[in-house]
Amino acid sequence: MQISLLMMFTAVSLLCAAQTPAGSTDMQAEQQVRQASDEEVQAFLHNDPKTMARLWSDDFVVTNPLNKFVNKQQVLGMVESGFLVITSYDRRIEYARVYGNTVILAGSETVVWGGRMPNAGKTEQLRFTAIWMKQQGRWQEVCRHANIVAQP
Repeated sequence: MQISLLMMFTAVSLLCAAQTPAGSTDMQAEQQVRQASDEEVQAFLHNDPKTMARLWSDDFVVTNPLNKFVNKQQVLGMVESGFLVITSYDRRIEYARVYGNTVILAGSETVVWGGRMPNAGKTEQLRFTAIWMKQQGRWQEVCRHANIVAQP
């Protein structure tokens, strides 16, 4: 009885130990990506293309709320030119999933557009999905999709 109890305790201990580092690593990755996502919001609010460029992979692409598929340089150009301005930005992450060196975030956003955006001055609700990857030792966003939620 004592031997089987000891074997069961050992098996459970080994199982828990094997799962802890991966779970801990996943939690750490998710936390880091959530922080990077918050930095991205702040970069938009402060019209900071330098921070955006750091957060986005060189091969970053986005299907934006204007239904345009654009790359990193195009988005940075829109920010630098004053076309793309966000004066209020509330991002709510409703889903986060870690897949090794990749993290997927999804949720909703409330934005107030500024600049020369077609909807400047309007508040709009968005749904988004963002894919972040650990590249060269840091988390960078590689792909994003955002669409405007139609209001009834």
